[in-house]
Amino acid sequence: MTDTPHIVWLDSDGDTSSEVLGGKFSSLAEMTAAGFAVPAGFGITTAGWRAFLAHNDLADEFTAATRDLSPDDLDAVEAVSARIAARIDDTPFPPALAADIDAAYAALQERMAVDALPVAVRSSGVSEDLAGASFAGQYDTYLWIVGPKALRRHVKRCWAGIFGPQVLTYHPHGVAVGGAGMCVGVQAMVAAKAAGVMFTLDPLNGDRSKIVLEACWGLGEGVVSGDVTPDRFRVDKVTLELLSTEVAEKLSEHAFDPERGEVVIRDVEAERRGQVCLSEASVAELAALGKRIERHRGAPCDIEWAVDEHDRVHLLQVRPETVWSSKPAKPVAPGGGRGVDRVLAKFMSGTTTKA
Repeated sequence: MTDTPHIVWLDSDGDTSSEVLGGKFSSLAEMTAAGFAVPAGFGITTAGWRAFLAHNDLADEFTAATRDLSPDDLDAVEAVSARIAARIDDTPFPPALAADIDAAYAALQERMAVDALPVAVRSSGVSEDLAGASFAGQYDTYLWIVGPKALRRHVKRCWAGIFGPQVLTYHPHGVAVGGAGMCVGVQAMVAAKAAGVMFTLDPLNGDRSKIVLEACWGLGEGVVSGDVTPDRFRVDKVTLELLSTEVAEKLSEHAFDPERGEVVIRDVEAERRGQVCLSEASVAELAALGKRIERHRGAPCDIEWAVDEHDRVHLLQVRPETVWSSKPAKPVAPGGGRGVDRVLAKFMSGTTTKA
């Protein structure tokens, strides 16, 4: 892997494996190659992380810092994590790597025909979002980052996440010192009108004949983080018939604040709080997308998506569904699953919980 470039684009013809782009971004490269609508972007590869370590002789230092760390000593875990994060933040990029990142960001701006292009900066660990992996949700994503200087700063923040407290609690010796490391993905931001998650089975009971969507106003972080009680839609996977809609009172949303120059959690206007955030047409389009992705992957999936102000659907993330899909498929109720409504009634009382 010594010849791996520092930058690999999602639509590259080169090596886009998880060893290069991490699990999350490798998956998006696969989806891009298959023709799905993934926002344009590039990965700062695992070779970039290794170059940063080597240029600054950090591998031995980080190994020593974590060698005798006990995951049960939370104070020590947090102290070591903070010390490593500060060290990464204070350490310069190798000049060649910094130049490659700046050039890729400029090329992405040109590709999108947008100056001062806002981007999402996403951690993509080698073991993340793979079947059987345990890293989902442990690494960070930063939204609406603008400019090369801010981008480089947030690349370091993603790298520091390799040694975040939540990671060191499970892996006290780190997961990347001297190893493959982490890719950091950079993608053009989607100004989402609504966003959320989609499961190509029912996450409450594993019924593979259904697709379930959870959606909120604004950026999908509201659903992913659990900050917002989302609208929920259940769709028949075969016919794409909308079987049920549960509209939640959505009091807040994650959105970009131009005055503060960052993503904030803000109040939703009274007239939108009880309004369904997806049209039936968008639900049908998303369900059809989920069905195609599952067919492409050959297994149930957990999908993140966004719908922009022009009602265009964007695919943001695809990972294997790991709770139910490892179990043998079987009908939930006789007659193709129509009895699922009675089962769901025992679990849900008119509100939606985060799956």
